[in-house]
Amino acid sequence: HVQLVESGGGSVQAGGSLRLSCAVSRAPWRSACMGWFRQIPGNEREAVATIYTNGGGTDYGDSVKGRFTISLDNAKNTVYLQMDNMKPNDTATYYCAARVSSRTSRYVCPSNDDAYAYWGQGTQVTVS
Repeated sequence: HVQLVESGGGSVQAGGSLRLSCAVSRAPWRSACMGWFRQIPGNEREAVATIYTNGGGTDYGDSVKGRFTISLDNAKNTVYLQMDNMKPNDTATYYCAARVSSRTSRYVCPSNDDAYAYWGQGTQVTVS
């Protein structure tokens, strides 16, 4: 099975930054959608950012545009989420997700969580 391991969560002050990492194992890295989702208890998971590994097409949730950046390290099979100018409303559990997807270059991955078959365990982010 595809395995995803998140790291980099923690507590920061408003206006600060964090970088989340997701190491991917046993996945068709070059034909995959990678996504970051977050969830507050009682709410459904919200798409934060997605990226397609073959071409780098990206998409962002409206609430994080201009503040968060998703990126890839193809040599390490790792996806990152750089979070800058963080706000208290960014407090949530953040999940890395993956789906197999053979698409053309610049494909924009779906933002609905049920499109992603593989999930990490989540990492807590708290902004005070």
